Amino acid sequence: MKSYQQLSADERELISILTVFSYPASGIAAILSRTVSTITREIKRNSSAGVYRAFPANSKAKERQQYTHKRKLKIELDPAMKSDIHTKLRLFWSPKQISTWLKMKQGKSISNEAIYQYIYLFGRRELKKELISCLRQRKPRRQNRKGVTEKRGTIPNMISIIERPSEVEDRTVPGHWEGDLIMGKDHKSAIGTIVERQTRYVLLVNLKSKDAKSDRKAFAKKLKEIPLSLTKTMTYDRGKEMTEHAKFTIDTGIKVFFCDPHSPWQRGTCENTNGLIRNFFPKGTDFGAVDQKKLQWVQEALNERPRQTLEFKTPKDALNKLILEHQKIALAG
Repeated sequence: MKSYQQLSADERELISILTVFSYPASGIAAILSRTVSTITREIKRNSSAGVYRAFPANSKAKERQQYTHKRKLKIELDPAMKSDIHTKLRLFWSPKQISTWLKMKQGKSISNEAIYQYIYLFGRRELKKELISCLRQRKPRRQNRKGVTEKRGTIPNMISIIERPSEVEDRTVPGHWEGDLIMGKDHKSAIGTIVERQTRYVLLVNLKSKDAKSDRKAFAKKLKEIPLSLTKTMTYDRGKEMTEHAKFTIDTGIKVFFCDPHSPWQRGTCENTNGLIRNFFPKGTDFGAVDQKKLQWVQEALNERPRQTLEFKTPKDALNKLILEHQKIALAG
């Protein structure tokens, strides 16, 4: 069996011929001395209308190589940026935090996805292991983000994150939130987390049950603690607890946008906050035994903690400042 390397044009031509004669992937793999997974991945990635052809497959492969090469070059050709990325990773900053910091502090544009690719695709041996160990999830491999099927069923009338206003992404306008559940012991209990993207202000929701109706009401009730002018949208994953999102919007006026399947980075603020919450409630916690008083204490502890991304102001101070500004505008109007 060959050590892994890119398929050649001749190999793709042979795959094209053999698929015409309905050769199974295992048979093609044996002929080419390749793994079956290499052949099935190649056919799946480069087939059109169920037909595999060598020429377009080679063209697509070349485009992918050029794309990833450019991604690599952007970091490799800037030693200062490369050094900053390594330094921040070793401080356990997420690629999203690093990307944002580079843009804000140095005016350098590099996406968090490019940083992930630099770590997983271009990292070598011990350095790669070290950089992966600095990530929150520390996964040795990264899931392919394309072609992932959602196995939990669909939520009716979902509004894709693609349709979300651009003001949400750059955090220039407050009032845009992210939501999620943190599961308890044996997935039998949970709490809700809601985080405002600009201020990082977090709300913790006490969930007595995990059905969609109860969760909708609990989330809506909690958000009523925030002025209406600061509750515009919520970004959520595809958890079934948000099945009643249309009713939630009617109850609160908050429009819900759903992430792509298996794409937690699309609500990275909430993911990061969940990691902070786990310091108080480690995995295996039975949230059924956690009362509202304890939840409120943890919520206040998080909101009164200075945050570097807020220039060491607290989320509570940042939110209170916004509330005062909106009150002044309302009185002036």
